[in-house]
Amino acid sequence: MAAPMLRWVGRGRRWTFARVDGGSCHRREAPTGSTSNRIRGRSSVAQQPLYTTQKPRKGEHKWAAVVGLEIHAQISSNSKLFSGSQVRFSAPPNSLVSFFDASLPGTLPVLNRRCVEAAVMTGLALNCHINKKSLFDRKHYFYADLPAGYQITQQRLPIAVNGSLTYGVCAGKKQSQVIPKTVRIKQIQLEQDSGKSLHDDLRSQTLIDLNRAEGQLRVDANISVHHPGEPLGVRTEVKNLNSIRFLAKAIDYEIQRQINELENGGEILNETRSFHYQLGCTMSMRDKEGKQDYRWFMPEPNLPPLVLYDATSLPTGADPQQVINIDQIRETLPELPSVTRERLVQQYGMLLEHSFTLLNEVGLLEFFQNVIKETRAEPKKVTSWVLNTFLGYLKQQNLAVSESPVTPSALAELLDLLDSRTISSVAAKQVFEELWKREGKTPGQIVSEKQLELMEDQGALEQLCHSMMEAHPQVVMDLKKRNPRAINKLIGLVRKATQNRADPAMIKEILEKKLSS
Repeated sequence: MAAPMLRWVGRGRRWTFARVDGGSCHRREAPTGSTSNRIRGRSSVAQQPLYTTQKPRKGEHKWAAVVGLEIHAQISSNSKLFSGSQVRFSAPPNSLVSFFDASLPGTLPVLNRRCVEAAVMTGLALNCHINKKSLFDRKHYFYADLPAGYQITQQRLPIAVNGSLTYGVCAGKKQSQVIPKTVRIKQIQLEQDSGKSLHDDLRSQTLIDLNRAEGQLRVDANISVHHPGEPLGVRTEVKNLNSIRFLAKAIDYEIQRQINELENGGEILNETRSFHYQLGCTMSMRDKEGKQDYRWFMPEPNLPPLVLYDATSLPTGADPQQVINIDQIRETLPELPSVTRERLVQQYGMLLEHSFTLLNEVGLLEFFQNVIKETRAEPKKVTSWVLNTFLGYLKQQNLAVSESPVTPSALAELLDLLDSRTISSVAAKQVFEELWKREGKTPGQIVSEKQLELMEDQGALEQLCHSMMEAHPQVVMDLKKRNPRAINKLIGLVRKATQNRADPAMIKEILEKKLSS
């Protein structure tokens, strides 16, 4: 109870697509394993189209879907939102419950400063307007895991409003192109968490744990479909989705189900549904009763308005421990992902999709930046090696960046050898493969031991090219006939003879001179 939670509410987002076939759920077994576990109170973000469908066939009408997400996210704090009880994962049931958590008469809520600061920081990170004055409300509903009969939230005037979040969608045949999208965020509000219901089917009883609901993330998806230009359709709410994968599947299924229902002359009920992850479908839980569902709101009488300040409104001589300064929190924000991606593109000239990859892999951006600091190689070459060779080896062996046998210093030294033309690109990959064996050798030592240095004796290389041309007269004839493959074949033969120690560009230059003489 009273666990520190944020609630982000998203605006409805619509997109258009054709009629989709399917959308039925054939129930062959009892619906076990549903993600709906009646956890209440957390935090809430916005919605966005997750996919597009095929073009409509002739004579078919387009449909538009509107999806709004309510995301409940746990705040990282040591104590609960309105009491001093600890927050500790997997604590014994009801071992972290204060008198207020148990809703004993006469107990009053005390707002956690850390939770307010976290809410402000979240709002700033999501480009929200931070309200200098926000209010708390009671949301009334009756359930065993809510002994007070109401939940403290921010319905009327939340702490942050009107935000946005920019993200990337993979597109193209190889899903290598990243298209930036922006989703709108209606509001962010602090909300008390409920308890957790533990259902014992064997004894046909339900036990209540008032420590807190331990879920760190829960999403409720509100979904409706309509024809473009017509009024919005009746919405359904899919409750308590606990993973991004299940969220996407539930939205996909529910859109298809509603379209099928309407295409077949049925109607959509304003109801709450759950997602059955084993069957891959949504199932009805209960009907909603009016616009406010089963809840009604009133101002919270035991909490005054929450007042925040910025540099312009901060009272003179105010005690920093007694006020929360929005601008001071803004200064503590780390560089946000969108800013980092933009900086990478501007500073290093990399593609936008490459910047997304660097940020999406834990530790990869730090690895890349450390290599950049220690090498003379061009940033584009560093990007290529980190995203292709280095990341490829990691994925092949299912390793995290922190588990890599190749350090940023080792890769930087290898790229310096390549940049100074000490070794060829083929030899560089041989050296990288040796580094991956964890033998503790430096790139320089590997190059020296395996004699991978590029040939510096141009006279010897010219003699070798001459010998290859004499040994392969047909290839030379093809080359004179302007066969583009012929020169590459000769280059390959010469490099093979030098164990890949010869520079392909130098070989090509020598061959072209001999052909023209």
